Amino acid sequence: MSEIPKILAGQVAVVTGASRGIGKGIALELGAAGATVYVTGRTVTPGHLPGTVAGTAAEIDALGGTGIAVVCDHHDDAAVEQLFARVRTDHGRLDVLVNNVYNSPAAARWLGRKFWEVPAKAWDETFDIGVRSHYVASVFAAPLLIESGGLIVNISSPGADRYMHNAVYGAGKTAVDRLTADFAHDLADTEVTAVSLWPGIVDTELLQLVPADDQGRRLVTLPGEGTFDLATAETPRFPGRAVAALAADPKRRTRTGKSWKVADLAEEYDFTDLDGRIPRAD
Repeated sequence: MSEIPKILAGQVAVVTGASRGIGKGIALELGAAGATVYVTGRTVTPGHLPGTVAGTAAEIDALGGTGIAVVCDHHDDAAVEQLFARVRTDHGRLDVLVNNVYNSPAAARWLGRKFWEVPAKAWDETFDIGVRSHYVASVFAAPLLIESGGLIVNISSPGADRYMHNAVYGAGKTAVDRLTADFAHDLADTEVTAVSLWPGIVDTELLQLVPADDQGRRLVTLPGEGTFDLATAETPRFPGRAVAALAADPKRRTRTGKSWKVADLAEEYDFTDLDGRIPRAD
């Protein structure tokens, strides 16, 4: 594969929840495009799932960017505030904030359950890390982003628009997209762009635990939604390429306040996944 052009050289990004999964894929693509990327997460040693913040930072370095690992619990507002204070001290600027942190393993326990089968703690898990965390990071990042005319990307889902997984999941993703729209309203007299990003089915480390059947297929069944062959899923790098394209687009303000499917952006910005495909889940 040819070297990725360093279209984001000199830019500084923060990607929350980047030890693994979509956050890691986004951090790697921003780094490959030449950015300095602060990656946050709680994982310092691999557990049931692979990936650590230091590991992601090292991979960013290998791709030609600069990775900076920050161990951060996004339940801790003071720690989040310190993160952005450090960015200002180190670089004096912030160009991209990607709000991605989410407790996917916890959410997976309640897939396909009726709302009365989902305990109240699932609401707290979804909204504390996945909605509130996005809000808090954006609050502390906003002064830096306003100075640079930067970009906020909130990782969301088509679950904001139709039933997916369960009622709590849909409410959480709808809240994220509402945040995006209201951020854009409040930032209307600045040069900051705020968007939601909708990946499709992403073959994360969690889904890679799905075993192959006797025909070599890795199938995942989402109750009430269907069965999907993970051979057609997107890699975590695919949404990363969407974020990099948005960050490099001087006309991205026309997209502010709205939600965008990764596959649609791929067609508009002319990028593909690692294997040359434009995966679509719909």
